Amino acid sequence: MSITGSTASVRAMAKLLAIPLLAVAVAGCQTSAGKGAAQGAGTGAIAGAVGGAVTALVFGGDPVEAAARSAVWGASAGAATGAIAGSQVDKKTDQQKEAKFAKLREEIGDENFAGLEALADCKHDQSLGAAKKGRQSKNPNYALAGLWLEILNYADKGQESKARDLFPTLVKQDWNTDTTAQAETKMREGTTALGNVREEYGRPRVCAA
Repeated sequence: MSITGSTASVRAMAKLLAIPLLAVAVAGCQTSAGKGAAQGAGTGAIAGAVGGAVTALVFGGDPVEAAARSAVWGASAGAATGAIAGSQVDKKTDQQKEAKFAKLREEIGDENFAGLEALADCKHDQSLGAAKKGRQSKNPNYALAGLWLEILNYADKGQESKARDLFPTLVKQDWNTDTTAQAETKMREGTTALGNVREEYGRPRVCAA
């Protein structure tokens, strides 16, 4: 065999060997990316999704739709950031995520923001504590967000009578709610949104008794 023919054979063999090695490398990257995406999406994103529902209750809008939009954004942001974890950080996506959370904090207040993920995690006592602090705020938006967060906690715990006891206060305080019947409807929408968010992030829709 000529030297040229021998070299060609070696190159052909190298290419054949490279194909399975490349496949293994790509599969490994995809597996790591998938894990990173799941981890990225779970970090704080669920608080943003629940916050979407709360802001809709406070400022007007459909809580279910608002929560769904926030959940989709949070999952995609987590995937974009988590998929490249370990190699390089997508600073732009991370900054957008932080900006969104900062805006949410500005809209409903730090105390209420702290209670969002606790509610999603069925930590009602912790979330109620944050909500009651939020209600004490001199900022009317923060106070109203705290009131709604408290109502959602009671409704989610199955203590709807306690939630309804707050309806008269809500009607006085909430410029978008004129009657207790409206308050009832919005509470139902809020709890539906909360359940949807939990399912979106792989958690039980209803808290264990």
